[in-house]
Amino acid sequence: MKTRPYKYPRTPHLPWSLGGTSDDAYLFDTTHFDGTEVVVTEKMDGENTSLYRDRMHARSLDSQNHPSRNWVKAMHGAICHEIPEGWRICGENVYARHSIAYDSLDSYFYVFSVWDDTNSCLSWQETCEWATLLGLPTVPVLLESAEWNEEIVRNLEIDTATQEGYVVRRSDAFAYDDFRISLAKWVRKGHVQTDQHWMHSEIIPNRMRTQNGR
Repeated sequence: MKTRPYKYPRTPHLPWSLGGTSDDAYLFDTTHFDGTEVVVTEKMDGENTSLYRDRMHARSLDSQNHPSRNWVKAMHGAICHEIPEGWRICGENVYARHSIAYDSLDSYFYVFSVWDDTNSCLSWQETCEWATLLGLPTVPVLLESAEWNEEIVRNLEIDTATQEGYVVRRSDAFAYDDFRISLAKWVRKGHVQTDQHWMHSEIIPNRMRTQNGR
């Protein structure tokens, strides 16, 4: 029997996010984070992808083959036996250039969450441990785990020429049904929100660090 797939939920925007569209969800406030330990990570400009022991898919559960997914597909084939039954590894496929050009990537896949067979998201510490076990990097951390402080997060320095934005998430584990109150994002102004453009254009691969001789 194949593992049941789960669509990755849409992450609500923080109240001060600049890059939302009319159909995006926004938080009215951030009081539900009060007293909670959070970690802030970079929101990378790629394709949301979920890896299971016996399958993989982009945000759409019926996503078809596409040349931009070939690298991740091959990587998944090499590590899928290490993913426990019923678990999934979620991350960003950054093989193809979207609106930000990366030139010093450590991988074409960056882990941002790991879900177990109870459909619970592991803590950030456990997520990092699993990423290391699988030989994959996590998305860059902009603010280490600390008690939520809205002023500090609002004043994070983001280079909008090279960074899409950031994601705030609870540092501890949480259930799938609690997703909307456990994560939020800030996206730069004018960021392209659709996949249509890059998927139907010539694929321009981003570059790895090793390709630059670093």
